[in-house]
Amino acid sequence: MSVSSVRRLAVSAAVIAAASGGAVYLSPSVASSDRAGGGPVLDSLNRTLGDPSASVPSRSAQESALIKATSSNPLDVLVIGGGATGSGVALDAATRGLRVGLVEREDFSSGTSSRSTKLIHGGVRYLEKAVFNLDYGQLKLVFHALEERKQLIENAPHLCHALPCMTPCFDWFEVVYYWMGLKMYDLVAGPRLLHLSRYYSAQESAELFPTLARKGKDKSLRGTVVYYDGQMNDSRLNVGLACTASLAGAAVLNHAEVVSLITDDDTKRIVGARVRNNLTGSKEFESYARVVVNAAGPFCDSIRKMVDEDTKPMICPSSGVHIVLPDYYSPEGMGLIVPKTKDGRVVFMLPWLGRTVAGTTDSNTSITPLPEPHEDEIQFILDAISDYLNIKVRRTDVLSAWSGIRPLAMDPTAKSTESISRDHVVFEEHPGLVTITGGKWTTYRSMAEDAVNAAIKSGKLSPTNGCVTQKLQLLGSHGWEPSSFTALAQQYVRMKKTYGGKVVPGAMDTAAAKHLSHAYGSMAERVATIAQEEGLGKRLAHGHPFLEAEVAYCARHEYCESAVDFIARRCRIAFLDTDAAARALQRVVEILASEHKWDKSREKQEMQKAKEFLQTFKSSKNAQFHDGKHN
Repeated sequence: MSVSSVRRLAVSAAVIAAASGGAVYLSPSVASSDRAGGGPVLDSLNRTLGDPSASVPSRSAQESALIKATSSNPLDVLVIGGGATGSGVALDAATRGLRVGLVEREDFSSGTSSRSTKLIHGGVRYLEKAVFNLDYGQLKLVFHALEERKQLIENAPHLCHALPCMTPCFDWFEVVYYWMGLKMYDLVAGPRLLHLSRYYSAQESAELFPTLARKGKDKSLRGTVVYYDGQMNDSRLNVGLACTASLAGAAVLNHAEVVSLITDDDTKRIVGARVRNNLTGSKEFESYARVVVNAAGPFCDSIRKMVDEDTKPMICPSSGVHIVLPDYYSPEGMGLIVPKTKDGRVVFMLPWLGRTVAGTTDSNTSITPLPEPHEDEIQFILDAISDYLNIKVRRTDVLSAWSGIRPLAMDPTAKSTESISRDHVVFEEHPGLVTITGGKWTTYRSMAEDAVNAAIKSGKLSPTNGCVTQKLQLLGSHGWEPSSFTALAQQYVRMKKTYGGKVVPGAMDTAAAKHLSHAYGSMAERVATIAQEEGLGKRLAHGHPFLEAEVAYCARHEYCESAVDFIARRCRIAFLDTDAAARALQRVVEILASEHKWDKSREKQEMQKAKEFLQTFKSSKNAQFHDGKHN
């Protein structure tokens, strides 16, 4: 750390202070009045979504709506991909009064969107790059992401919250550097600020984060700088987006794979897609639309190649690995950021759903539906955090480890790879096919807005109103308060079936009540009712708050069609504790079989698929490793 670095920060802070008043990035195609209000359209949507009895249409009804989209009666928009971006596009388009369909090959959030760092952030690293490279483009990204961060937390408060993150400083230059840098982050956030950053002494830091090391390499801790970003339950947020879009009128269908695109013979315009129902295997149907939006994430090139096999790839895939450790690695309400590892990366260690998640890596990878973390990446994360902790960091403590593929976007019209960006790219390469890719979770909403704007232009569509998603609360948010869990604890009991078949009452304890409240928001009472009235109040795995009733609820109201859908994306047990997920599997399959009327063959198939899926999560028990340093 040098004096010149601190001086540059000080100069940049002054420049940003002068510019911050008008530097918030807004999509130029949407009027500020549309963003700020929404009027009767937004009021009507909020009434629909806030109805305690609101229920999504059945899967068969959704499939039927897609099949009825014929060449003479097409959808306005057909979205390919059910991740954060695709689900966001479907919601945005549906709430503008357009006829919308969405198909997803696997499950909502089955890819990158469920494998994030769980942060909703403006990008501290991008701000640093903006300052030292004098890059206004990077600065604009940070302004925009901070605006979206605040809005996302407000639109899904049960699934998102502010989280303080601690930055350790082992010399006084670091204290000054990080304090100034994070004050600049506060300044850029402006009215979208979550909480002010501040400095804590070494003693105060140790009290806030007991496992933080007081001694570094030949240096003592001088203090920490704590700043705030957002945290989320990513896949449940994604499922919430899909269900909200469904209630807004979109026909959303998971486990439905696009096998080919339909091209008009005369105009050569893309006018729809041929879709296979992957649950039935052989059933295929055609669904027509005025515009097709390709939001397939890392797989968007495969959709583009359906039009032209020789098309130039635009995805530069990057692997991000995370590990989950026991809760004692970090305190409940405080994260830790390792600002610079041996190779210059940033590693986070954050409390998440009663455990500690640490990551991430950033390395080249190939595109695969089920990426697996490499052992050297897991060891890299353990190495990075061990230098900052006063406890023994052990490979045997790893409860789960997973890999996600970031779809870093490269403009296909660019002449060099220097155009690879963390920002998103929207373009219409072939008439009728709008592709959106890149970006990050935090800005999914504005990415969707840009994609829908492009689709409206491409198809000359006629929406009934402008974009209203900035102020649209997601399903489960209406009427939810942080104290809502108390009503569950006071008013419900968990009726549990014993091994002898007898049903006995159990308390709706605080852990279970808080979990249901945060996972399902205002819909939690419906889950609690199932637990109480149908004898499904038992925990799925010891040491975890997940209840049998959730499996039934998700099968009925959240398009949960497989065991993996539940253990990975409706409930996060596969990500939190792979071995506990394996123990819960049999009961999950039994309940889903009852809900979906599966035969014994299907049950056996589901067990096998789920076990294979869990093998890609490298916990200490299902991975072969030479435990060298972290034994």
